[in-house]
Amino acid sequence: MRRFLLVLLALVMVVSMFGCGGGAQAPSGESGGDASDASDISVAFIPKLTGNSFFESANLGAQDIAAQVGFECVFTGNPEASVANQVQVINSAVQQGFSALAISSVTPDGLNNALKAAKDAGVKIVCWDSDVQNDMRSLHVAQGTPEQLGEMLVEMVAMQLPEDKKDSAKYVWHYSSATVTDQNSWQVAGENYIKATYPGWVNLAPDNYYSDQDAEKAVSVGESILKSHPDIDAIICNDSTALPGQAQAAENLGLSGKVIVTGFCTPNGMRDFVKNGTVPVFGLWDCKVQGAMGAYLAYWLAAGNTFKVGDKIDIPSIGQVEVLPNTVLDPKAYTADDSGVVLLPERTIFTKDNIDDYNF
Repeated sequence: MRRFLLVLLALVMVVSMFGCGGGAQAPSGESGGDASDASDISVAFIPKLTGNSFFESANLGAQDIAAQVGFECVFTGNPEASVANQVQVINSAVQQGFSALAISSVTPDGLNNALKAAKDAGVKIVCWDSDVQNDMRSLHVAQGTPEQLGEMLVEMVAMQLPEDKKDSAKYVWHYSSATVTDQNSWQVAGENYIKATYPGWVNLAPDNYYSDQDAEKAVSVGESILKSHPDIDAIICNDSTALPGQAQAAENLGLSGKVIVTGFCTPNGMRDFVKNGTVPVFGLWDCKVQGAMGAYLAYWLAAGNTFKVGDKIDIPSIGQVEVLPNTVLDPKAYTADDSGVVLLPERTIFTKDNIDDYNF
């Protein structure tokens, strides 16, 4: 555990790789178009919802790499995260003739019919942030493995606990919903890690708290957690809407600094909460890099490139990534040579000492 904490703390000093690399490299793969064809390719960049700092930041990365390479990238979504809304956005993108979709899904399997229709129309499909059924897309850009992210969430609590609570913390999870693939997998992995590493910790709400990526609901759910569990030590928010909502709830009830609130969100979404001590420690990955990778890989496939698991792909300004089997995220996942996962290069912990080094 000590080694893990040292690695995490070292990561806070790592500057984002996006925008720091060299010039664009030619697309690699078994086949593909050249740079002069880039302007003929259009990517629909689809978030779970618009108006959220995480997804807006991911779009900045997508637009940066689209401008660099020369393809069209259109940010298209709905301010409300729902299956029906994403289906409508996908169908509209196909009707408009987009070459590829880069999507963060609100559901693991609820988009299947829309995605199948898109595939049948020749549209290439890449996921980023949150995956779909693996045979419905070619590549998924993941933040990390469930074990990496679940352990990170738990250790951000452990590093803040006072000595008398290290072995007996009381906690709950607060995130978007039980049907969001990525967040649910981190929670499951985090629980497994707690059982193995901190067996004395007590989950006060094993069914978890959910706020459906609704900013107002995140505050109200956050307040209900604090009122229902006055002896709670920590609230883990593995969702970029739940974390600021939970922080605001702690402030509203005068509990800033008295309960550990941590999880995942963008630096810009948490800056004030960090500086006033409500959330001294939280984490994430560079969502601009993730957005750039998702958009570029969608373009890369639409340009005619192909891959198989184990291949490496050069992404401009980011570097070389390897296509891993889907089982890196789920041992029971669908496997095929033309369906795989690409991992982000790093994850970061934010504190008051480094948060102003980041602007996303």
